[in-house]
Amino acid sequence: MSLFQRKSFCHAPVSAAPCGAKRVALVGNPNVGKSVLFNALTGSYVTVSNYPGTSVEVARGTAAIGGENVEIIDTPGMYSLLPITEEERVARRILLEDSPDIVIHVVDARNLERMLAMTLQLVEAGLPVILVLNIMDEAERLGIAIDVPLLAKRLGIPVIGAAVGRKRGLAEIQASISRFKQDSPAVSEYGRWLENDIAEITGLLGSGFTLSPRAVALLLLQRDQEITDLVRIAEGERFAALEAKIGEKTYARRGSFHLDLSLERRNIGEKLLQGVFIAPDKRKATFGDKLSRWAVRPLTGVPLLIVVLYFGLYQFVGVFGAGTLVDFLEGTIFEEHFNPWIEGIVKGAVPWPVVQELFVGEYGVITLGLRYALGIILPIVATFFLFFSMLEDSGYFPRLALLVDRLFKKIGLTGRAVIPMVLGFGCDTMATMVTRTLETVRERIIATLLLALAIPCSAQLGVIMALLSQAPGALLIWFLSLLLIFLLVGVLAARIIPGELPMFYMELPPLRLPQLSNILTKTYSRMQWYLMEILPLFILASILLWIGKITYLFDKMTAWSTPVMAAIGLPREAAVAFIFGFFRRDYGAAGLYDLQTRGLLNPRQLTVAAVTLTLFIPCIAQFLIIKKERGLRVALAIGIFVSFFAFGSGYLLNKLLATTGVL
Repeated sequence: MSLFQRKSFCHAPVSAAPCGAKRVALVGNPNVGKSVLFNALTGSYVTVSNYPGTSVEVARGTAAIGGENVEIIDTPGMYSLLPITEEERVARRILLEDSPDIVIHVVDARNLERMLAMTLQLVEAGLPVILVLNIMDEAERLGIAIDVPLLAKRLGIPVIGAAVGRKRGLAEIQASISRFKQDSPAVSEYGRWLENDIAEITGLLGSGFTLSPRAVALLLLQRDQEITDLVRIAEGERFAALEAKIGEKTYARRGSFHLDLSLERRNIGEKLLQGVFIAPDKRKATFGDKLSRWAVRPLTGVPLLIVVLYFGLYQFVGVFGAGTLVDFLEGTIFEEHFNPWIEGIVKGAVPWPVVQELFVGEYGVITLGLRYALGIILPIVATFFLFFSMLEDSGYFPRLALLVDRLFKKIGLTGRAVIPMVLGFGCDTMATMVTRTLETVRERIIATLLLALAIPCSAQLGVIMALLSQAPGALLIWFLSLLLIFLLVGVLAARIIPGELPMFYMELPPLRLPQLSNILTKTYSRMQWYLMEILPLFILASILLWIGKITYLFDKMTAWSTPVMAAIGLPREAAVAFIFGFFRRDYGAAGLYDLQTRGLLNPRQLTVAAVTLTLFIPCIAQFLIIKKERGLRVALAIGIFVSFFAFGSGYLLNKLLATTGVL
């Protein structure tokens, strides 16, 4: 079936919306509030899945609006119906293949002049459009006045002013969805030359397309390869004449067709907004405006980033999460109270020592698995996700992306990669999935490699910072080692892996104080995902370690690892932490914590162990995600490289520290 031909199929197994339910697609640029509107409409029921044939995630949910169930689709960010990235291609396919009953175009009211061009494209394509002017509160604060009724009259579609994050306009959006009826919207009229080109192309097109013939003609004239291929299939033998006419028209424009069309649309938008969008000539900059500018300028942005990392990662996650909370939960709750209590119950109820070992032994499911998961890992991960959600809700991340873009280009990435990199400090497995948002395969491979090698997860980070903070020199050596390795491997990967660096552009949402409800909702969602993944793996790891102990396989593995541990200056017992780390990185961090509390590591050994363990092979969960996202060959290559590189770095660092006597 052609991509253009309207089709009807049900998503009930995915979204739980009944067959025949009204379907609403949310579209718009990134960072304009689509996901906020999606969450406000759907509440807690959300299903996220890959779009068929791609690695791009699409969220679907069900909303009760006007007494009926409505399927809501949160599409990836797009700037135009002419796609550049995979995300934009997926968003367009949803509009074409899912045949939504309503398309809600969410725009940033402050940037209406720039974003209206896409509204005009959607209307021109014959799609049933509602325009939502989001972030109206910020626009009004800036002194911008928008005549919403006049804009609706000129466009011929419903237009709603909203501030969805503050629930403003939400009821009006729901009412508009409930009573929506497509009228005859105003279609853009271009200059005579362009209208003649469109008329000649549409005259050669068949019928039955989801998009209007006018929109199809414009995409063909812009040399959209996907649309061209599909029209070729749909038109068959008639396509030859169509292709010749397209070639004739585009040759006449000497390659400037796309630019000329953009200028035409901009002129139409400017005329539509006359008397509608009124912005002040000048206004006094607020502290938020100044802070926003400081955040993206290297001279002020780098010190600001250091302050954010110091108070957020070091003090909140490291000192409070990995220090205060872990001491209380792991030391007081588990060691002093819970473990002795549960050991008494299990030993009284289970007469077989070998089975007792499974639950409450040295590697017991309860005494080790649950203690590590809930007593050590949980408080660190929870504090990190709170910190991450605060930054996310404040609008800081897009500014951080702009700040690091120049540096990231040296390692084959753009500023867009800052999101998975920062998220990697929470969970590298989750961050590896987020690399899907990067534009090219080359970027995704480089980002995946750096996440697997040099980005510690929150548990590793918290435990290591808490342990090394007792010796500031050791903490500095650990940090500088990772930074140097991150940059060195990134630069080499950028030179070795072929491919072009894509253009980087990103919308800047307003910089504002984060809302507590948003922070808690995002943190809860991430913690729910994390615990669903972590607890089964911790229990499985404990069972495997128990099997390894009773079969003496674990002792043999430790013995086999002894020469490697000796080569990097670590005691035999350190092999346990690395074996733990194979199951999960945070498991290895907890093992390192145990070694230090038992007094088995001196400052130099602790530093070497921290660096080597941070660089060590991806855990099972991350490896499986790498295999799923990048393929088995790439996953094996990354795993083998990281393993040898980690121990090689540990060996060199140990020799350097021993020779210089720094620690």
